Amino acid sequence: MSASDTRINEWFVPHFGPLKFRAFVGLLFLPYTGMCLSFTLFGSMLADSIHWDRVGAIVLIYALALGVSAHCADSLGSKKVKPWGSFFTRRQLTALMLSTIVVAYAVGIYYIVFYTPLLGLIAVLEGFFLFAYNFELWGGRFHNNFWFAVSWGTLPVLAGYVIQTNNISLISLAVAAAAALASYAEIKTSRKYKVLVKSGSGNEAKRLEGRLKVLCFSTIGVALVIVAARAIFS
Repeated sequence: MSASDTRINEWFVPHFGPLKFRAFVGLLFLPYTGMCLSFTLFGSMLADSIHWDRVGAIVLIYALALGVSAHCADSLGSKKVKPWGSFFTRRQLTALMLSTIVVAYAVGIYYIVFYTPLLGLIAVLEGFFLFAYNFELWGGRFHNNFWFAVSWGTLPVLAGYVIQTNNISLISLAVAAAAALASYAEIKTSRKYKVLVKSGSGNEAKRLEGRLKVLCFSTIGVALVIVAARAIFS
């Protein structure tokens, strides 16, 4: 594989450390994962009263289930050759996928049973998309930009709100719709960016890379500001 095929030299991969460490960080797609975690924060901060342990719990759940497990599933389930498969064996990726999703669901089930049963519905939906999207089940029917936006944008916002309130409100649905649009923009731009990088279209790829950086880091920055504001003024 060439460097462009492995994606080891892309902007979200550190340029220091052992090769396998760099590949592992690349596998996590941290800026994109950061967007997803930010959406859970947006949802949580909509609640009138914040349970901070639940904020930490929903961030941990999504960091493990989507940040790690879903990206491992993506490498395992795609019909195309995935870049990180050249650095990790299928057994390693499977073990990492299963161990992280088990921990994520264990944390989620605790809150579902004792505090927010409605979170169970979102847990089922996200579990479905984790496998249906990444393993391209049913002929890849759910492996498209729309369903990515639902699972990566809409549901994280609702999960953040539900774990706080065990309810869904109009404002949470509105923010979830906005997150879906941001996720749609991210995945559409990212797909085009990957094609351009592989084709050697440097200038256009750089332009889209800049757009992705702005989208990711502005989303993360806004989420952190809102969390800080709620922590200070609540």
